[in-house]
Amino acid sequence: MSYGTAAALQSALYQHLLADAGVSALVGSDVYDAVPSGTVPSLYVSFGHETALPAGDKTGNGARHRFTVSVVSESGGFLGAKAVAVAISDALDGAPPALMRGRIVHMRFLKAEARRVGSGAKRRIDLRYEARVEDE
Repeated sequence: MSYGTAAALQSALYQHLLADAGVSALVGSDVYDAVPSGTVPSLYVSFGHETALPAGDKTGNGARHRFTVSVVSESGGFLGAKAVAVAISDALDGAPPALMRGRIVHMRFLKAEARRVGSGAKRRIDLRYEARVEDE
């Protein structure tokens, strides 16, 4: 197993979502690794939980990265958050982004979970993906 591609994977996914016209039309540049302090946008995307599992073989090191991309909305209802989640899904459904280290062999959607957060109007959709990455 190699965790060596973890930073490269997250960086590539981040840049890929920022560059996607569908995602940026809905959230602009509000795609975060860590939500900024102070005033938080009412609709944004953030990277969340990741699990890496061994996937190397005798030809080289590799890992399966299961990661979460979250959409958070302060407005009532799920429709706005779902529009962003759809744009993210469309962006990640095509050719995988190039990494600065290693390469994505395969990436697939695993599941999505939409839920209310707390007792207010906040909504959150967690999109789970798995990327099989070889460390070249």
